[in-house]
Amino acid sequence: MDSRQRKGIAALVLSTAALVGIMKMEGFTEEAVIPVKGDVPTIGYGSTKGVKLGDTITEPEARSRIKREVRDEFEAGIQRCAGDVLVTQGEYDSLISLAYSVGFRKVCNSTMMQRFKQGRYAEGCEQIKHWTFYQGKNCRLPQYKRLCGGLVTRRDKEYAMCMGEAG
Repeated sequence: MDSRQRKGIAALVLSTAALVGIMKMEGFTEEAVIPVKGDVPTIGYGSTKGVKLGDTITEPEARSRIKREVRDEFEAGIQRCAGDVLVTQGEYDSLISLAYSVGFRKVCNSTMMQRFKQGRYAEGCEQIKHWTFYQGKNCRLPQYKRLCGGLVTRRDKEYAMCMGEAG
């Protein structure tokens, strides 16, 4: 299949490469932590639902958990809100990665989703670059690189994936 071929969003599933990318970007923690000041507790590969400090998880349990959460919450949520939008695998993978990071409801209500629904795909992908704020700070600014520069790296990877440039 041509990587730029568009399919109905309901016919797609997150690619293995994208899932591995999310796991790498999230990193693994066997004990629940607050990843950055002011955030909620996470465990495994960035799971937050029902997590409280002191919780523990094994790596195999964390892999199963992220697969289940991605499928049942993030893919299902994006598929519900996207309707019959046609996307490439890379566009889909970037939507799910972004949704895993910020929540599928925010992605569903975003300008990115509006652009995809209008068939303005490149403009939709471009919107990923705007999701680089943390606690009101623009993480693209040099003075915030230490605080949240990883967020910029993640968005740049998601943008490349969306544009079909990630391999």
